[in-house]
Amino acid sequence: MSLDVKVPAAGESITSANVARWHKKNGDSVAKGEILVTLETDKVSTELEAATDGTLEILVGEGEEVSIGTVIARISGEIAAAAAAAPVAAPAPVAAPAAASGGVIELKVPAAGESITSANVAQWRKKDGEQVTQGEILVTLETDKVSNELEAPASGRLKILTPEGEEVSIGAIIATIDTGATAAAAPATPAPQPPAPAPAQPAPAQPVVPAPAPVVSTPVAAPVSASAPVAAPAAAAAKPDFTAPITPVERVSTEAVSDGRTTRRKMSMLRRKIATHLVNAQQTAAILTTFNEVDMTAVMDLRKAVQDEFMKKHGVKLGFMSFFVKAVAQALKDVPSVNGRIDGTDIIENHFYDIGVAIGTDKGLMVPVLRDTDKKSFAQIEKDILDYAKKAKDGKMTIDDLNGGVFTISNGGTYGSLLSTPILNPPQSGILGMHTIQQRPVALNGQVVIRPMMYLALSYDHRLVDGKEAVTFLIRIKDCLESPARLLLEM
Repeated sequence: MSLDVKVPAAGESITSANVARWHKKNGDSVAKGEILVTLETDKVSTELEAATDGTLEILVGEGEEVSIGTVIARISGEIAAAAAAAPVAAPAPVAAPAAASGGVIELKVPAAGESITSANVAQWRKKDGEQVTQGEILVTLETDKVSNELEAPASGRLKILTPEGEEVSIGAIIATIDTGATAAAAPATPAPQPPAPAPAQPAPAQPVVPAPAPVVSTPVAAPVSASAPVAAPAAAAAKPDFTAPITPVERVSTEAVSDGRTTRRKMSMLRRKIATHLVNAQQTAAILTTFNEVDMTAVMDLRKAVQDEFMKKHGVKLGFMSFFVKAVAQALKDVPSVNGRIDGTDIIENHFYDIGVAIGTDKGLMVPVLRDTDKKSFAQIEKDILDYAKKAKDGKMTIDDLNGGVFTISNGGTYGSLLSTPILNPPQSGILGMHTIQQRPVALNGQVVIRPMMYLALSYDHRLVDGKEAVTFLIRIKDCLESPARLLLEM
């Protein structure tokens, strides 16, 4: 008896889907409700869950495009039938040893957003075998967008199943907590050590299957299938054929390797996402950049005149970024075509002014979004920027912080950049590049004077924004900065 896993309908205009990622392997045991596969259409990503317990047989590999309704896998009913005596098939094997040992809680990778299918185990805060207390931070997980910290759901002894540097699917079990070990923590410290090699007993059998041996799901599957020792070798035998080509790419060589002259290390998920994002931006938009320069004298004089009072009243410094954010918000109102995006053959016009500000971190570039900038004061914008900078440094940035911007500002001048051509942040149609302020001779009223000048660069999607509009937009920003009173009067 088996149950077909079919590609579900996803809308009238969608006729096919791509098998983006299998979260289970051919021959794996699956439980009802577990995520099996991620499907991608030209509009959305969908995760399919197991409708029953059983053994998974994959019929369509990753990367294949199939029609709606296609059977991409089957779940055999053998495991469900064998466990018919237990009301809940999958949890039963886990619950039995849990009761014997005093209770075992699984630590799983939580869902982090519709488009996120995996996470990287960045750092374990506790060591394998250590006692942990409920609420303690155990591990830092990194996705291609944000970092998350997982806390201990209960007190007990930690058993780490997935080491640092491994990439695992959403829902994967990366550790367990033996809550029964808490009460006898002091005398039982040596006692649990002998069982530690027990899960490693199957390890010698794994060299028969070289490729999947490092796979994260292998150590997780071992304890689950402990109640059925015959099934474990069967599942292992089924894995090589389907997973061997994938394993070396996703699981092997997570640590840096050096020969003295060069060092090879795996890209972080965030860096991979940035790389993909930037390449896609250049492939999907007609990017053009226009330049201008702005005399920063008025802004610098104003900041100098009010800085002390501003600090006393608001508790933050008046920086340059708040002037640029307010200037961009005003320019978006004056040139609304820049405040839009292309969606297929449609143009989406935005009537709000949520502006992303690029922040450089040790792990890569992040672009948190300042909401409703047209309605916020200079002080509130400066406070928001400081809050985001702290969250980025502490790894506390969330997906909500990064989503929904209509325009981006990038400040390369922080690092001394004199001029650059910033790349769009899709699906936005414009990005402003700020640069270093440099004392330069300029002609003013027929005389050569020395002024603090900054080059501005506006990259825009030429499919939506014409050259005239782009130049007008940049000049509006220049005018607002050279005459800050315009910002107060919204001129």
